Amino acid sequence: MSSSPLAVYTDADDVDLAYGTDVLGAHGFRVLNVGSRDPRQILRSAADADALLVGYAEIDDELMAAMPNLRIISLLSSGHDQVDVAAATRRGIWVSTVGHPAVDEVATHAWMLALACTRRLGFFIDKANPRDWDARPQPAPRRLADLTVGIVGMGAIGSRVATLAAPGVRRVVGTDSAGLDEVLRAADILIVCLPLTPQTRGIIDDRALSLLPTGSHLINVSRGTVVDTDAVVTALESGRLAGAGLDVFDTEPLPADHPLTANPAVITTPHVAYLSDASEAEYVRRQADAVVSLWRDGTPLRAINDLTEPVSTSKGIS
Repeated sequence: MSSSPLAVYTDADDVDLAYGTDVLGAHGFRVLNVGSRDPRQILRSAADADALLVGYAEIDDELMAAMPNLRIISLLSSGHDQVDVAAATRRGIWVSTVGHPAVDEVATHAWMLALACTRRLGFFIDKANPRDWDARPQPAPRRLADLTVGIVGMGAIGSRVATLAAPGVRRVVGTDSAGLDEVLRAADILIVCLPLTPQTRGIIDDRALSLLPTGSHLINVSRGTVVDTDAVVTALESGRLAGAGLDVFDTEPLPADHPLTANPAVITTPHVAYLSDASEAEYVRRQADAVVSLWRDGTPLRAINDLTEPVSTSKGIS
């Protein structure tokens, strides 16, 4: 049996993992790529894994129990809702994320969606033809300088959105300086930048949306299930929301017949707010570096759980 530690990628969709596999290989790891979120397929290849590098596959206690050598779960995202972190901690397994390598990209995407929605960009793109040239939406777009931006989640991304928005709007309010209800009541444009936790799941629901000024716009670049999709559909139908810009959804990809896809007041993008040439490479680099740092230093970079005693890694690497 090989003495080299085994690192297994579960799923990464269309991400180029070459940098990560090269880094792991250079540090003495054997590397496998399952290419699946199916726990049965993962287990067939990763039963002996020392490190699991995860995209969006769900890693639960049962799967961890079947992997006795597992020492770290390294994620290809800043979120970690797909992993039972409490179970991992109980089993002495580190969980690491990539941190925030795409703050600028996500913040820029959020503000782009906000501008596109408030300026009714979808409507005007559709009407830019000889037949509809003089068509105008009712009501007309509101002047940006008259609007208040409310930001729910004032971490690195939310703070960056505030910096982008502030020069052009009447004011910016965020949940660092005001309560959630106060932000909701003020927001002509509500931008959601929250991580997904048990406390934030579904937090933007019917009640929350009912507090918004009539004719507001909703932007979500966080996690799809932070926002109650049915509540958004209802708020759009009632006119409480004039529009929405959504990069994330509770079901991905969004079904073709979903009410949001047919609504001209909704702009959707396919979970790409993070994406740039620089950030995509940085995600892969950080995911691999977290694994390497555990074997090199005894603790991984960007761990989100706290193991009382450093994990022993008896299989050495160069």
